[in-house]
Amino acid sequence: MSTAFKVAAVQAAPSFLDLENGVKRAVGYIEEAANAGCKLIVFPETWLPGYPNHIWLGPVAWSMQFVGRYFDHSVEVGSPEDKAIAEAARKNNIQVSLGLSERDGGSLYIAQWHYNEHGEAVQRRRKLKPTHVERTVFGEGDGSDLAVHETSIGRIGQLSCWEHLQPLSKYAMYSQNEQIHCAAWPNLALYEGGAYALGHQVNNGASMVYAVEGGCYVIAACALVSKEQQDILCQGDKEKEALCPVGGGYTRIYAPDGQDIGSNLPHTEEGLVMADIDLGMIAFAKAAADPAGHYARRDVTRLLLNNKRQRPVVAFDEAPGLSVVAPNDPEPTADGQDHAAE
Repeated sequence: MSTAFKVAAVQAAPSFLDLENGVKRAVGYIEEAANAGCKLIVFPETWLPGYPNHIWLGPVAWSMQFVGRYFDHSVEVGSPEDKAIAEAARKNNIQVSLGLSERDGGSLYIAQWHYNEHGEAVQRRRKLKPTHVERTVFGEGDGSDLAVHETSIGRIGQLSCWEHLQPLSKYAMYSQNEQIHCAAWPNLALYEGGAYALGHQVNNGASMVYAVEGGCYVIAACALVSKEQQDILCQGDKEKEALCPVGGGYTRIYAPDGQDIGSNLPHTEEGLVMADIDLGMIAFAKAAADPAGHYARRDVTRLLLNNKRQRPVVAFDEAPGLSVVAPNDPEPTADGQDHAAE
C-alpha cells in the first residue's frame, strides 16, 4: 500500500431540494477529483439534498413548508441515487465519503456513506446525536456508527459537524487507529457574527484539534450558501437573509501535526480543496502523543463503548425466550436491553 497520495474535499453549495441535480453534480465532482489523481473525495454534511438551514431561521410552523420536500429528496439505501454514486466511485477508481440526509421508513438521519474504489459500501453511518434544532428533523445513530474501517488506502473514519465536540465519541475513534478522518460540515455562515460557536473559527479549530489529538489526517469538507439557496430559504425576508448570508464555505485539510495543508478557496467560491498526504507522517505525530495508546492512563480513565447496532423492535420466535436476530445484531438480555461492553 502506498502511503503517499492525493485527497480532495468538496466546497460547494448543494442543489437544495433537487436530488436529481445534486447527484449529477456529485458525480461531476467525483470525476474531477479522480482526474486530478485523488484517491478519496469527501462531501459536506447532508450535501444531498442540502443542509436544512430553515430549521434555524424561523418558527416550527413556518419551517413546516419544507418538510415534505426535504423528505422526498432525501436518499434511501439501494435507491437509484445510491447506485449512481457507487458507480461513479467504481468507474473513477476513487473512494467517496458522501454526506446526505438518509431516508429510512418514515424517519430521516444525518448520514455519511463511504464507498470504496470498487463502488462497494464500506460504511453507512448516522450522526449519533443531531445538534439542537436538528433533532426536529433527524433521528439518532448508535455505537455501531463509531467505526473505523481498513481500506486499500488506509484506515478511514467519519464524523459529522459537532460530533467533533463530543470527547468520548472522538476517543472511541482514536482508539481504532484512524489514519484518515472524513469530517462533514454544513455551511458555516449561519448566524455569522451573532453566534461565535457556529462560526468557522471554532469549527475549523475542532477539525484541527481532532487531527492533533488523533494523530491523523482530517479532511473537513464544508458547504456554502448560494444566492439561489438563500432565496429559497429566506423568501425575500431581510432578517432571515442576515441570519443566513451567502458564503460560509471554509473547507480545510489538516495534517497530523495540525498544519493546514489544503489548496484553500475563498469562502464564497465553489470547487475542490486538495492536498497530498503521506500516512508515514502519522508515526512521527504519534511518537509524541497517542491518546489511546502510550499516552493513555488506563488505570485512571477508561471509556465504555457499546458498539452494537440497536433496533427498536426485537422479534421472538415461537420458542419462549429465544430471539430471532441477524448475525451482527446485539443479543437481547433478559431485560430486553443491550448493555455496554468495555
